Amino acid sequence: MAAGRTLSENQILPRVGVVRASLRRVFIRDLVLECSIGIHAHERTAPQRVRINLDLAVTEGETPIEDDIRNVICYERLAKGIQGLASLGHVNLVETFADMIAEMSLHDPRVQTVRVRVEKLDILKNAASVGVEIERSHHPDARFQ
Repeated sequence: MAAGRTLSENQILPRVGVVRASLRRVFIRDLVLECSIGIHAHERTAPQRVRINLDLAVTEGETPIEDDIRNVICYERLAKGIQGLASLGHVNLVETFADMIAEMSLHDPRVQTVRVRVEKLDILKNAASVGVEIERSHHPDARFQ
């Protein structure tokens, strides 16, 4: 607005951009667990440590939260789900495990986008971890904000 100009009570500023649905971030950071994962023979003999990071973009619906766990995505339930996937049996690739976690997360229709990072912690001597990060969504053109 130019200097010296003021808005009257009846004037309305035009909206800039498009109004979007509100999003909430639900995340799990650095969940470390053991699972049978890897393509090498020695990786099939014993479970190994992996670190999981999960970030969900969740649509805030019309229902108020009302301090009720039923009205939100429960991170404890997500963590138990990841642990359950890890206990299903051997997985060859971290990419496959990450896809399994993403699919589980997107099962809830409120979850619009999920980012999953799976890291093997004890593979390379000179590296803290190796792994993969994927992003999946209900809508192919959706992106993290």
